[in-house]
Amino acid sequence: MSTVIVACHTIEDELNLAIRETRVTHPVFWIDSKLHVKPENLREQVQGTISRITNVSAILLAFGCCGTGLVGIKSETAQLILPKVEDCISLLLGSEERRRTMARESASYFLTRGWLESENNLQTEYDYCMRKFGPERTVRVMRTMLKHYRHLTLIDTGGYNIDLYRRRTEELATTLGLSHQVVEGSQRFFRKLLLGPWDEEFIIARPGESITLDALLESNMQGQTREQTTGFSQLSQGQG
Repeated sequence: MSTVIVACHTIEDELNLAIRETRVTHPVFWIDSKLHVKPENLREQVQGTISRITNVSAILLAFGCCGTGLVGIKSETAQLILPKVEDCISLLLGSEERRRTMARESASYFLTRGWLESENNLQTEYDYCMRKFGPERTVRVMRTMLKHYRHLTLIDTGGYNIDLYRRRTEELATTLGLSHQVVEGSQRFFRKLLLGPWDEEFIIARPGESITLDALLESNMQGQTREQTTGFSQLSQGQG
């Protein structure tokens, strides 16, 4: 076993699709998506998983940079390869440039099946407010929280049946006063993570080296200011 993958559970559909298409046989260790709430918990879980992995030369980290959640992560025996992207949206859309363009031009709040089925998401936030405040106040609260967004954007990644989630997100968008749109996702970043080359689009930490804050900040600077949230929203889970 020379390569393994450590991955965020939220992008399971998309990573599994890439694995099927590329026919790689790397084992995958899944990390619970709700750990994004607290970066220190995410760091502890990822580091613990990596520390238990032996007899490999490379560990592929299928994450965005997740704020500071991956700062300090290291393997004593294997190199770590992490996409140099601000968050999972860039992985799902295929590039940082496309994510930045869509964030700037369409003010989108992005969703996939993975985010919609995660423990904390926009729908569960809405349902919680409904129980606590009732319908009228909930609409006011949610629209205030989402006032910087114009679109609720469902990413068709090819990893799940989009039709099962289109109506659900259309109804949610109408309730929240947002336009609904579906955009095509991309497998480019996932395939490149699995097959290489691991070039300037990746952070590479050699055995014994930690993923540094400077490396993550460089990724975040590529995105300039953060103009949108992911399905791990500021409303519920913090940045993904």
